[in-house]
Parts: sequence; C-alpha cells; structure tokens
Amino acid sequence: MEPDSVIEDKTIELMCSVPRSLWLGCANLVESMCALSCLQSMPSVRCLQNTSVMEDQNEDESPKKSALWQISNGTSSVIVSRKRPSEGNYQKEKDLCIKYFDQWSESDQVEFVEHLISRMCHYQHGHINSYLKPMLQRDFITALPEQGLDHIAENILSYLDARSLCAAELVCKEWQRVISEGMLWKKLIERMVRTDPLWKGLSERRGWDQYLFKNRPTDGPPNSFYRSLYPKIIQDIETIESNWRCGRHNLQRIQCRSENSKGVYCLQYDDEKIISGLRDNSIKIWDKTSLECLKVLTGHTGSVLCLQYDERVIVTGSSDSTVRVWDVNTGEVLNTLIHHNEAVLHLRFSNGLMVTCSKDRSIAVWDMASATDITLRRVLVGHRAAVNVVDFDDKYIVSASGDRTIKVWSTSTCEFVRTLNGHKRGIACLQYRDRLVVSGSSDNTIRLWDIECGACLRVLEGHEELVRCIRFDNKRIVSGAYDGKIKVWDLQAALDPRAPASTLCLRTLVEHSGRVFRLQFDEFQIISSSHDDTILIWDFLNVPPSAQSETRSPSRTYTYISR
Repeated sequence: MEPDSVIEDKTIELMCSVPRSLWLGCANLVESMCALSCLQSMPSVRCLQNTSVMEDQNEDESPKKSALWQISNGTSSVIVSRKRPSEGNYQKEKDLCIKYFDQWSESDQVEFVEHLISRMCHYQHGHINSYLKPMLQRDFITALPEQGLDHIAENILSYLDARSLCAAELVCKEWQRVISEGMLWKKLIERMVRTDPLWKGLSERRGWDQYLFKNRPTDGPPNSFYRSLYPKIIQDIETIESNWRCGRHNLQRIQCRSENSKGVYCLQYDDEKIISGLRDNSIKIWDKTSLECLKVLTGHTGSVLCLQYDERVIVTGSSDSTVRVWDVNTGEVLNTLIHHNEAVLHLRFSNGLMVTCSKDRSIAVWDMASATDITLRRVLVGHRAAVNVVDFDDKYIVSASGDRTIKVWSTSTCEFVRTLNGHKRGIACLQYRDRLVVSGSSDNTIRLWDIECGACLRVLEGHEELVRCIRFDNKRIVSGAYDGKIKVWDLQAALDPRAPASTLCLRTLVEHSGRVFRLQFDEFQIISSSHDDTILIWDFLNVPPSAQSETRSPSRTYTYISR
C-alpha cells in the first residue's frame, strides 16, 4: 500500500499529463481528485502527446478499464471504452433496449433519454453535444421552396440588410436563387426609399425611382440590375456627405433686385419653384430649373417679411401690418387679415391652424378652415419686446422675442407653459421639432434647448454678428447671420456633451456680400437670400468634377430686372 503523499504526487503528475477539459469538467475539487484517483488505478493511461506513454504497473489490482486521451491541433478529445465481459450479452441487451424504446411514445422516449443523460458525466455530455449539433442545424431556406413555400423564404430573407444579403447569396445556389427570383435587392432599395428622405430624394433626382414600387414586369430589369445599382447609390450618398463636409458645391445665383429696393427677406422652395418675399413689397415666383421669374404678386404696401405656402395658398406677412392669402396657382388675393398693430414679422400654418407674431409684442392664433374662412382664436401676450419668430406642432407653440426669452405655450389651450432663458440679447430666429428647439440671437450665438425641461443643451459660437436664420434636420444645423456667412454644424455632435466645441462647425460658406436674411435646406442643397438682393442655390449633389478638388465651385449667375 502506497503512502498518501505518494498517491498525491502521482495524482498531480497525472493531472498535468491529461487534458484540462477532463478534470476541469468536474463539479468541485473533491470530485476531480476522486476522478483522478480512479484514473490512476486504470490498467493503462495513454497520453498521445509528443508520443509520450505512461503505463500503470498494477494491472492485476485495478478494474478492467482503459482510457485514451488524444491531443491534436490544440484540441482534446476523450474516448473512453469499457471492456465488456461478454460482447454478445451487450449486443443482445442493446437490441432489446432499442426494441422497447421504439415501442414507447415520443414523450416517454424523451423522458427516458433525459434520465440517461442525467446519469452521464461531463465528457459524455460533450460527446452527445458533438453528435447532436449537426443534426440540429437545418437549412430552412432550402427546405421551404421544396415544400412549395418560396414566398415565405423570400419574406424571411427580405429583412436582411445589404451586407447580410451579400453573405446570404454565397451560402448555396438555392439561397442565391431565392434572392434572385424574389428580387430582394429591389425590395431592399424600395425599403430604404420609403424610410429615408435622402434615398427618396436621390431616387427622384437620379431617375431610378421609375424602376421601383411596381409589380415585376416581364421586361423589367432583372435582380442583377438592382444588385449593381445598390453600390452606386451608396457611392452617391458618400459623395454628398463628403461634399457637405468639405464645402464642395455648385453655386447658382439669382439677382432679383429692382430699381427701388434692396433685400430678399424670406423664401421657400420645392422641386419646381422658389417663392421669395422682397423689400420692394412684392412676392416673386421663380422657376427652379431655369431660374426665370415666372410671376410677380403685388398688393402689400410694405416689405414682405415672411411667407409660407402649400399646394393651395401662399400666406404672407408684411411691414404694412397685414397678412394676405394668395392663390398659389393664379396669384389672386383670396383674403386679407387685419389684426396686428405693427409689422407682421413671422408666421406658420399647418393642419387648419395658423400662428402669426408681430412687432406689437403679440402672438395671434388663427383657425384656418379655408383660405377665405380664417378666424382669430386667441391672442397670446407676455413678451416685453417684438416677437420675431414662432413655430408650433400639435403640442406646443414656441415664440422668441427681442426681450431675450423663448416662451412655450400649449397648442390646444393656448396657455403659457414655461420660459427658456439664456440668450444675452434678443432672439431673431428659431426652429422647433420634437423636443429640440434651436435658436439664434443677436448675441451671435446659437443655443440648443430641451423644450420639456427648459435646459440649454449646447451653445454654438462662431458667427461674428446677429444670427438671423436657422434650420436643422436629423444630421445638421445650418445658420445664416448678418456677417454674410452661412455655417453648417454637426447636430449629433452638438447634442453630445463630450464633443469638443472645435469639432462642431463643419464648414463656413461665404458667397453673400450682405446680411443673410433667410435660408432653407434639404439633403442636397441650401437656398439662401440676402440683403445683397440675391438668392443663392448651393448644390451639393451636382458638383462638377473640376470642383471636386476645390472648396468653391464655379457659379452660374442669372440677373433679372423687375419691371
């Protein structure tokens, strides 16, 4: 009988020689020591590692068992074989078990197997797992078409993004066939066009929208057309983003001066036209493609300071204290609203509601049933200086004033909610959407606010004079100021308190020779107006190759003299 110390030394030696995956599988240290003690008593323990063999000399005293560990390519496998006294008896017993097993119900079979597994040790579980793993892997995409369910396979794969769809095409020929016949690249592009305004605008400008949202025509483009189109779209998008960041653009200029005025105070545009309000009391409508003046609307007796239009009407506010409603197609005056005592500085209308604000320090809320049926609902007072700008949605009306404050009102009840304080001088412009308010002031700064709690989230500095106009979307803020500059800011970075202030301004555009009064932008362009009597179109999509290496592109100038 060997002393305990000798057994312990041999146990440690054996522990170092066998794969860790065996003894680490034990539940605790005691169990591992017991297992290794049993292994010591085995007739032969062969470790095929660097062709080294270790044998036990006490074969007669040990149980008739043998174990083999084989290590290859850095992985270990354990094969345990038990010497049976009679192979014939084992085979008969096994066949009998299988016979009974086949006669049981599925639930009984599962219960029996669970009992068997619960009696096995860790490495046996590993063997069973390796055996079951390939059996549990099913190519469901190939199985569905075999059952006549191609459309289900198509629907499943149609949720993949572009990278995953590329990978799926390489799985096997059957997956590639489902993707091709299901026109899944076409469906992916259509999904992006439905959900992303950049994709939608690009499809219209590049002309490939004509191939979308139609049933599969027999003579239409194949799946390969859309597969090759997708990377071209991505390249277009990357180029547009690069142009925005680097300031590369194609500049078009409209000179809209007349003999007795100087200044374009307001504008709005769509794909076909630009409508502008001028200091000379007129409203001019321009063709956006040819940049020709299509129509001049007259009737105001003061400068046109603000405007908004939709598919039916143009609504304008003037320094003559009136609000006029015009037919957008004929240019006929449909209504004139006389309420404010001084200049109407800004207005907004949407979904049957219109809000106007004035130099008389008041805000008027109007019910707008039709162009000719507009009634005053409520007058909001509280500002101590001219109210320069208003914006609203279904929840809040937001106003900004020369008194340095932004006030928030309930849209439904017109009751006062809260005041946002922070600007050091009067506020000239703002935009409100969701929870975010962005404002520009004569303190030369831009502030971002959370409308729900009234907190100032960020202050943007960079303009040298009053910030006169500001707009934002999901990606960027664009501001124009009396210093004649237009600045493009990274909105997401501005909302991140960790972003350094020096990284927030992406580009400064300098082309106007006078104060910037108004601007509007989308994914592809900025259109701005100025005291210099010009309307500038900054096109970031159609940049000529010669301008790709420049920050400023050649401009095309159109001059019209109003009569």
